[in-house]
Amino acid sequence: MTSAPEFVNIYKAFPAGYRAVDALEQAVRQGPLDHALFELVKLRASQINGCAYCIDMHYKDARAAGETEERLYMLSAWEEATVYTEQERAALALTEAITLISEQHVPAEVEARARSCFDEESYAALVFLIGTINLWNRLAITSHAEPGKYQPRTTG
Repeated sequence: MTSAPEFVNIYKAFPAGYRAVDALEQAVRQGPLDHALFELVKLRASQINGCAYCIDMHYKDARAAGETEERLYMLSAWEEATVYTEQERAALALTEAITLISEQHVPAEVEARARSCFDEESYAALVFLIGTINLWNRLAITSHAEPGKYQPRTTG
């Protein structure tokens, strides 16, 4: 068995890059999206991308903000679960489509569904949120960030 690669602190090595991504994160965080939706989207994209560090982080942040265990453990099967609102379902469908964009561009019906559930600003914030978490996932995976040690935020 091969050992896991060592953590590479890419944020310290290229602080301007970190500051730029963090500024985008803060803009999205301060945007119009509901905090529960914010964490569900981040967690679902992280599941799809296989980012253990971000799964750990967003699961803990969601729980700390009051999200239920039921909604969190059903997230990977959200299409069959009945615990999500229509707006959350539309956001999760868009999250999957954008996260898997290399397989197929975002289907028109997925985009139309999301646009019908969100006003223009919220839809734009959602697209930026999905893009941002996909970038964080790639940075965490590539830098070998260690899951399990994250301490949750107290609120959004």
